[in-house]
Amino acid sequence: MPLKLLDATVSTFDGVFEKFKSEAPQNKANLILFLADNDPSTNLSWCPDCVRAEPVINKKLEASSDNIVLLRAYVGDRPTWRNPQHPWRVDSKFKLTGVPTLVSWENDAIKGRLEDYEAHLEDKIDALVSSK
Repeated sequence: MPLKLLDATVSTFDGVFEKFKSEAPQNKANLILFLADNDPSTNLSWCPDCVRAEPVINKKLEASSDNIVLLRAYVGDRPTWRNPQHPWRVDSKFKLTGVPTLVSWENDAIKGRLEDYEAHLEDKIDALVSSK
């Protein structure tokens, strides 16, 4: 089982995150990708950086033979994300400032992260995944 995907929204995140954390010790890498929702009118993400980064991240993770879990956490539509009080912006664990953000989760804490401007860079993704 090289790559396992979990999906969550703001409203479902807590339950999915508990499952993610409980299974984390069994995996080589546990990653959370915070990204924008798809625009229903185009079926594409409203975030150009997410459109650029997500396929690169998926390709890199799918190429690994290690057990990796990727929790895709969708931040909502653009107005929801732009709210300064968005739950993941004010959450003391995540402190999100932009999407996409790729987070490495280990021992119940963030071990590393790639911010929106670097989340599409293959060498940085490799370094984040192999840093365990």
